[in-house]
Amino acid sequence: MNILIVRVSSLGDVVHNMPMVSDIRRHYPDANIDWVVEEGYVGLVRMNPDVRRIIPIALRRWRKSLLSAATRAEISHFRQELKRDAYDVVFDTQGLLKTSVVMRMARLAPDGHRVGLANATEGSGYEPLSRLFHTRSVGVGLHTHAVLRAREVAAKALGYAVEGVAEFNMHPPAMALAEQPAWLPDMPYAVFFHGTARAAKQWPNSSWISIAAALAGRGLPVLLPWGSDAEKSNAEQLASQMRNAKVLPRLPLMEAVLLAQRAALVIGVDTGLTHIAAAFNRPTIELYCDSPRWKTEGNWSPQIINLGELGAPPTVEQVALAIDRLTK
Repeated sequence: MNILIVRVSSLGDVVHNMPMVSDIRRHYPDANIDWVVEEGYVGLVRMNPDVRRIIPIALRRWRKSLLSAATRAEISHFRQELKRDAYDVVFDTQGLLKTSVVMRMARLAPDGHRVGLANATEGSGYEPLSRLFHTRSVGVGLHTHAVLRAREVAAKALGYAVEGVAEFNMHPPAMALAEQPAWLPDMPYAVFFHGTARAAKQWPNSSWISIAAALAGRGLPVLLPWGSDAEKSNAEQLASQMRNAKVLPRLPLMEAVLLAQRAALVIGVDTGLTHIAAAFNRPTIELYCDSPRWKTEGNWSPQIINLGELGAPPTVEQVALAIDRLTK
């Protein structure tokens, strides 16, 4: 059986679709599973050995130059890659018009199906017009976790039940000592994923500073990554008030994944890199300040502690207790 998954973005959502792949492989061990994903996340999907072929798409870049010959040539090549194989099932787990159009472009095998979401979950970016391109639409509960939502769509389409803990099956490429980035410490470290695009989802700087002081007492250095000029400025401001903190250089995605995967402790707001750390079952404290916890909380390992809720950010005391639990 040939199966295609269309999940093009974002970082956390791509990660949250990995258990769907593991479920399919468990029930259909001989299936060929391909994946359409934004070009920036190809390395992320490549970490899953159960994905046979990755088909990069560049919607974000293409829309800036749709009339150029180079862009038209890339789009033509993408269409050829999408039609190389005939698929028995094409899944669109994103539920957007743009992803359903990509689903429609894929070549179906005789009696093949295009399967997508029948409805939104609360607060999701679902677009009902996407159903026009389905041959089967799968309904999910209003408050279905992002991981479970993708698992349920696959299970209902392929005739099995969702069972067991989510398995992400992500394996970073082996790296020789000489290949490791210069910023990577040779001792245990904590990471603060403090940055997020929406200001309301951020945790107060004063709280980060208090937690850094607590970790300094344990001899644990803190690394501060950033992804924009504003986040870099904030990281520098935080580090100036933390005696055990270091601001990292700008990291490409796969080095940021390495940062999360090697950490002794991760504390982060509701953002993609925090969810990556949780997918690796690192000791992770997820901080929910202005988003509903049920949507993305790490609920598959006792190594993950989820704190806060929409409109009710966690306190320093709660985070300190969580650190005690994870570092016993």
